[in-house]
Amino acid sequence: MLLPRRPVIFLGVCFFLVLLLTARSLSRPWRDVPQVIGLGDLVSSSSNTTGTGAWNTTRAHTNHLYAPPPDFIPGTPKPPGYKYSKVMVVTRTKEEDTSWIAEELPDWDHAIYVADDPTAPLHPPKNKGHEVMIYLTYIVDHYDQLPDVAVFMHSHQFAWHNDNLFAGDAAQLLRRLNLNRVIREGYMNTRCGFGPGCPAWMHPGALEEDESKQEEIMLARAWGELFPDQEIPSVLAQPCCAQFALSRDRIRSIPRARFVFYRDWLLSTDLSDYITGRIWEYLWQFIFTGEAVLCVEESVCLCDGYGFCFGGSEEWNNYREAETTKNEIQRELDNWMWLSDMGFDPPVEEDGVPEPDDPEGEKGNALVNQLQEKQQEVLDTLLAAIERGKNPQYRAQEAGRPWKEGDGF
Repeated sequence: MLLPRRPVIFLGVCFFLVLLLTARSLSRPWRDVPQVIGLGDLVSSSSNTTGTGAWNTTRAHTNHLYAPPPDFIPGTPKPPGYKYSKVMVVTRTKEEDTSWIAEELPDWDHAIYVADDPTAPLHPPKNKGHEVMIYLTYIVDHYDQLPDVAVFMHSHQFAWHNDNLFAGDAAQLLRRLNLNRVIREGYMNTRCGFGPGCPAWMHPGALEEDESKQEEIMLARAWGELFPDQEIPSVLAQPCCAQFALSRDRIRSIPRARFVFYRDWLLSTDLSDYITGRIWEYLWQFIFTGEAVLCVEESVCLCDGYGFCFGGSEEWNNYREAETTKNEIQRELDNWMWLSDMGFDPPVEEDGVPEPDDPEGEKGNALVNQLQEKQQEVLDTLLAAIERGKNPQYRAQEAGRPWKEGDGF
């Protein structure tokens, strides 16, 4: 039996009105209920956008889309003599040898991940992003069993980016590392030297590629994906090269879900392995301190961080100048000896006039004397800095922090 045309239209209209009213009633309850989105953090129902549709990122009035910024509270070191639990988190490939860690640092625990061997006891879910994937994987997997201090490092014992005072030796660096400073600061770059990375290295707004930092033009895109409710900074800077120490409290000031999100981004992004690794070199300081630029004065880093206390920036610069002069004299002496051994003509001065014959080797003797004097000057300055660094009160003074009797380093 067919219904008349008008009743069919009437029923259709009624059905549509019922759906509309139901949808509106269902859409209202969540407006006053905190929402769980993104990383599983609560977002207030009063979150607003500006007139342009962008999130308001003014710090004092920001309602963050994913989560409120972590509260980076300075840590309190344990009493002198306390033995901190500590671990080295190391990234390596199958071909790289890390036996030096157990030999040189027997008092350190270690978690050595093999990036390109999925059968290794410790390995990342994917070999991508250089050390970034492994660092994040360690944090995700050990979030509830973290040591007091974790140091994230590359596999090489000797590397140019380990400061010259350690002769490039990571073992020396870690033996001198002041764990109390790591606890206080929460995050500490293991490199004190500014170059490369400080004071203003990466500019996320750059539009033209710089061959020395190819990742720069991709930073704005990556930032928007990783920190969608944070304003893109004009500069990102810290000393290179993705080696740093963290306290347990600093890691846990950030929800574990956030690290999972970062790792998921790394797994899914179409940016290359090389570019993602380079981008993250200048994100770690923001993640763990909230600071886009973290360039600690070199003399403070060396004194409070490692016990090389030269007396301040001016004294540290004087030491470096003396060391540079020493190296220049050494090169000049090496060249003179090589020319003499090869029987070549005497060296030519800068004005093009040949130097007089030196049958007795007087110039060589003079260079040797100059070198010995400068070497002694450099050594005396360094030993005095190490001696001052043994005094916890002096370290505090050079770092500009309070100290009282009984405090450790």
